[in-house]
Amino acid sequence: MAIPYVRGIEFEYGEVQQVSPLIRRVIANNPGPFTYVGTGVYIVGHGEVAVIDPGPMDETHFAALKKALEGETVTHVLVTHGHSDHSPLAAPLAEWAGCKTYAKNCGVPTAKGELGSADDLGFMPDVMVGDGDSFSGPGWTLDVIETPGHTCNHLCFALREENACLSGDHIMGWSTTVVAPPDGDMADYMDSLEKIRVKGFETLWPTHGDPVRGKDFVDTFITEYAKHRRSREAAILEHLRNGETSIPAMVEIMYADVEKRLHPAACMSVLGHMIALIKTGVVVSPDAAPTVRSRFELVRTAA
Repeated sequence: MAIPYVRGIEFEYGEVQQVSPLIRRVIANNPGPFTYVGTGVYIVGHGEVAVIDPGPMDETHFAALKKALEGETVTHVLVTHGHSDHSPLAAPLAEWAGCKTYAKNCGVPTAKGELGSADDLGFMPDVMVGDGDSFSGPGWTLDVIETPGHTCNHLCFALREENACLSGDHIMGWSTTVVAPPDGDMADYMDSLEKIRVKGFETLWPTHGDPVRGKDFVDTFITEYAKHRRSREAAILEHLRNGETSIPAMVEIMYADVEKRLHPAACMSVLGHMIALIKTGVVVSPDAAPTVRSRFELVRTAA
């Protein structure tokens, strides 16, 4: 079974939508190959609210958020991770609202010229949070769940009252997630997928695209998400067994059905798999800090 993607979102840029009893969404006009239709900013609660992933620095988008929040008190500005489509508006929004920003920390810069998360360094929260922390307001409670993998500092937020998870870029309905080293870690990512799956959420609300709805479907969706990663790893191992040592050459074949402009991101995810395999002793590279241009060899057959 392939990943049962959820696509076909209906919305208008800048308009606030009531998408569940406790959640509203405003989508920024920043569509792209990694953002889908744009950044979905979530407003949780009524009267006293939390805002999750305020999005890019864009005055039109900022004005739309302020309009959506008229007459309400923003008590928390929460950020899943520091990428430039999630965090830049966090500090300006918090300043406007008179509250603080909350996230795990800033991320890890990526080598110059590589796809990655150097933009993480432009964001540092006012308050650092992690597993065990929670936030609340009238009728709503959000629990912090650390989900490293896409980035080392990625967080999800669980809305208790709706058994829902605001999943950021950790799990998206429309696409798989890029795991780009050194900030991204494939082994951590797989562990974090299981961490969310076993919680039995009724709904996943990703920052980009449609929600994944229904407890059984959420379980199936995450299971297939993980299977997809394992199938990519199996394909990498097969290439190595056949003597291929180059990540770009592998990607040309493994991602032949994917747009060429996305191949650099695919290379980074394959690198993530390679680093995980190096850590388990299955693969070696002559480079102490491997990149997508490194060479890799299989040293033993994976189980």
